[in-house]
Amino acid sequence: MRVNAVEVVLSDEEREFLEAHVRNHKVPRSLSDRCRIILFCAEGLRSREVAGRIGVHEHTVGKWRRRFAEKRIEGMSNHIK
Repeated sequence: MRVNAVEVVLSDEEREFLEAHVRNHKVPRSLSDRCRIILFCAEGLRSREVAGRIGVHEHTVGKWRRRFAEKRIEGMSNHIK
């Protein structure tokens, strides 16, 4: 049984933040990957597709999709304020 993924809709500010963190080479790779996951999810891609593009397990994509839906940017990392 397939569970529908949480839809990710970004504000302009959230999209700008995520894109900036993907481009910034000083950002830890783990955070950059999380930001890319959310950007791909916002494009409407399924978790399996996102996982294949980034090279992570689809459960990892689902985890970050849900966390972002619940806590938005603050849920991406303990270091982001």
